[in-house]
Amino acid sequence: MSTKSKAKGTAAEREVVRYLQQWWPAAERRALSGNKDRGDVAGIPGLVVEVKAAAAQQIAAWQRETEIERQNAGADRCILVVKRPYKSTAQWDAYIPVSRLAGGLDWEMHDAKGGGPSWVRMDLALAVAIVRALPL
Repeated sequence: MSTKSKAKGTAAEREVVRYLQQWWPAAERRALSGNKDRGDVAGIPGLVVEVKAAAAQQIAAWQRETEIERQNAGADRCILVVKRPYKSTAQWDAYIPVSRLAGGLDWEMHDAKGGGPSWVRMDLALAVAIVRALPL
């Protein structure tokens, strides 16, 4: 990863943290933690947040990475946040696994190829509202 790419990622993480601090004041960028990564944002109990700001969209790979990080953290929920150029942070894409939306739904949905679990795409503002509404 180039220095320029790393700087873009760090800037995006800071923007997401600032946005999330409106509801979770303890949210902060997580220090790099090696091969047992637990997401890019710390300070939100039970939630892993992974932030991506790349020109080449690798959504499926990022979703797998986010799910592994959720497991590493022992968290109940996770959100993959993908920067959208020229949009406010609230309008960035957010992906949540369907199975993590609410235990009451207990859906067994998988992607069209029969692979991993299905994810729902929404903007970050809606993802925050949903996560806040769900019991921990």
